[in-house]
Parts: sequence; C-alpha cells; structure tokens
Amino acid sequence: MTLSDLSRLVARAEDVLGRVEALLPAPAAAPDWRAGVAFRWVRRHGQGRLLPVRKPHAIRLKDLRDIDEQKARIERNTRQFIEGRLANNVLLTGARGTGKSSLVKALLTQYAGKGLRLIEVDKNDLIDLPEIIDLIDGRPERFILFCDDLSFEEGEAAYKALKSVLDGSLAAVPENVLIYATSNRRHLMPEYHDENLMARHVNGEVHPAEATEEKISLSERFGLWISFYPFSQDEYLTIVAHWLRVFGLDKPAIESARQDALQWAMMRGSRSGRVAWQFARDHAGSRSTG
Repeated sequence: MTLSDLSRLVARAEDVLGRVEALLPAPAAAPDWRAGVAFRWVRRHGQGRLLPVRKPHAIRLKDLRDIDEQKARIERNTRQFIEGRLANNVLLTGARGTGKSSLVKALLTQYAGKGLRLIEVDKNDLIDLPEIIDLIDGRPERFILFCDDLSFEEGEAAYKALKSVLDGSLAAVPENVLIYATSNRRHLMPEYHDENLMARHVNGEVHPAEATEEKISLSERFGLWISFYPFSQDEYLTIVAHWLRVFGLDKPAIESARQDALQWAMMRGSRSGRVAWQFARDHAGSRSTG
C-alpha cells in the first residue's frame, strides 16, 4: 500500500466516524436551574434530559401523621445534608400508602428555600445516573435523586448501575448528591425459598447462599434504612380526622364521618394513610356539592 492509498483510507475512515458521531445522541444539556425546585429525568429518542416539574406536590411535613419517628430520622439526615455535613443515602421500605414517597416530597417543601432540590429518576433510567451526576456536580444546590417504588428482577442493568453509584464505583459521588429510594421490599429483589435452602451452617453459624447475599448487598449500600408499618384503626382515624380538618370540616362533622371512614377502609382492604386521604377528599367533596 502506497502512502497515497493510506492517506485515502484514513480520510475515508475519518469521514465514516464523523457520520457515526452525528447519529449518536449529544450529551445532556443542563436545564434552566431557575425553572423549578424539582426535576424529572426523561429519555426521549435515545437522549436524556432534566425537565423541571412545574407544580410539585406541595405536601407539608406536619400533614404526615403517626410516622413521627420515621419523619424525625429522615429530616435530621436531610438537615445534615443541606448544611454541608455528612449524611447518608436513604432507603424507605414498608407497607404501601404509609407515607414513604410523601415524606420525601414534604422534605422538598420544607427545605427548598435552603437549596434542596429533588430529581425524580425512574427505575429504568438508573443506568443514566452517571450522566445525571455529571450535570449537577459542582452546583451550589443540594440534590436528592429520588427513586420511587424501587424493585428489581434478576439481571437488570439498572440494578448494577445503582449499586455502583451507591458504593462501588471508582469515581466518588459528589458531596452535593444523595439518593433516597422507596420500596415495598427491604432487599429490593425477590427472595425465593430455594435460595434459603442453599444456606450453609458452619460451627453453629448460618451463612447465607451467594444469591441471597447478592440481593442483600444493594440495600446494605444505603446508610440509613427507615421502615414503615400498617396503621392501626385508631391511627387511620387520626389521619382521616386531620385531612377532614384540612379540607374545612368542623369537629362534629369529623366525628360523624367516623363510621363512613371505617367502611371505606374495609372496602379498600387497607387502613393506609393514602386511603385516609382519599376518603377525606371524597367525603369533603360530597358535602361541598351536596
């Protein structure tokens, strides 16, 4: 091959590479950070970007009842974070409708004025975490990456991406970033009976099987675990009463709604905080139109 032939080959290769690069998605552009305090990561046509949430759910911490211990623990951790002190990633687990995601949203309502920002990331987009972190690295705000209703199946790429970012990647996560996740599963992945049968007993100690240890390893990377439990009947009625007061009902009207609230919960098969809120909206709305 002559020098002229080599030059033409190099030129053709550079042309091909240029065309390929033109087809690849460009790196995500930074959003207008002044457009909001909450953002959502969305991926369209192969390209991800942060979109501001125009009207975030403005729930208040004081509206969340009968979860005082959980509220105190996560609020303390979040205050440490926005004050530039050491803080942990948080995993909130437990029964549905008990206030896990509402608590994270309430933190934004409480501390947005002090620089807290919330970025919601869908489970399927967790593989984009490094790209999201690059966008917010060095910003003066404090960012919580929020993953709601998190759970994984075997072999999902998002599982490994989250595990790497939490604790395992060569690159350190910026000090202005934490991850808060909610899940109905404490270990984030399904656990099967056969896996427990593979546990070994050595000198009286139980050693879990490798599959079980792998499933536990992700949740262990969250420094703070906060558990939520189903509400008792009295706790459920307390939450109902609170929301009825918020929606403008007086004490006699709230007392008279007690039996209806219990029947509503029975029909729904749950006494969760979400069910209490839904009942209160229905009950207060029907009175205002009746």
